Amino acid sequence: MRIVHALAAVGLFLAPLPSADAFGPPPRSMVQQHAEDRLLGEFARFAALSDGTVGIAVRDLQTGETQSLNGDMLFPMASAYKVAVAGRILSLVDKGELRLDEELVLDPALASEGGIAWMFARPGATLPVERLLVLMLTRSDNNATDVLVARAGGPQAVSAFVAGLGVTGMRVDSDTAHLLYRAMGISPLSGSFRQNAEAARRADPSIRLRDMRDLPNEDFALDPRDTSTPVAMLDLLTAYESGRALSASSTEKLFSIMIACETGKARLAGMLPPGTILAHKTGSLNGIGNDVGVVRLPDGRMFAISVFVMKDSKGHVQRDRIIAEAARAAYDYFQFAPRRATS
Repeated sequence: MRIVHALAAVGLFLAPLPSADAFGPPPRSMVQQHAEDRLLGEFARFAALSDGTVGIAVRDLQTGETQSLNGDMLFPMASAYKVAVAGRILSLVDKGELRLDEELVLDPALASEGGIAWMFARPGATLPVERLLVLMLTRSDNNATDVLVARAGGPQAVSAFVAGLGVTGMRVDSDTAHLLYRAMGISPLSGSFRQNAEAARRADPSIRLRDMRDLPNEDFALDPRDTSTPVAMLDLLTAYESGRALSASSTEKLFSIMIACETGKARLAGMLPPGTILAHKTGSLNGIGNDVGVVRLPDGRMFAISVFVMKDSKGHVQRDRIIAEAARAAYDYFQFAPRRATS
């Protein structure tokens, strides 16, 4: 037995010493990879809360680091497309082709439902471009949006503006009224929006039922028109924040309006620490809930985030929670995970 113990002692003495890493934190790359895996695992966990499909993309606007779940999948933008409309309008301002104080006529043919639709019945009614931008981005007013889309040159001009920035995976095909027609599953040729919508609801009770129960329209969700991938939306937000898309004054104008967004209080903003600065824009339709924007961290760094939920029948409360959880997970990740060098 003495011989056995002696040999064991010699073996321990001659064994190689543990590396220095065994007595300290793991290498930085391992910590970073672990943090990424946990973030993506959280995204997958949140996505499982929906019976539809969830897309999440986040990007550190200093380093360019991007993490995503279903980041290259197409989702209906709904009203999130208004971020692109605002960019196109402000680009015209930068070119001297439009002024923020220019009064635009509220053409009754552009009136849909809700918001400032009542103003369109007043002959000769106008609103300045800046006021229309505020209504579009802070209240998601569809009527204000379609006046701006018309002044922007139509949906194709908005789409061309986005493509000109090098953003792929996003397309704008409709103004809001025609986007809503497609969401309802109707294709009217003439008449006011209200008349067409009411006629469709009377002719097809399932349209009203879908509205009441907030149920998805599968055909609309699979239509490639007016869609974006989560990463493409990040690319657009990145182009804005970097100053590539607009002048400094127009960039400041855009984000200052988006900071005042009044919709989606329970979405991206829902779980962020009090006082967090968030510039964002929501989008909602039956079975669809979106929120996209830029978040500022306490040390001044910023990250962009886009969360899309489609084909969901669990309701807006659950969709809002998914978006809020994703935003908080991204906030904690960029706040506390090891930083990468600037790309």
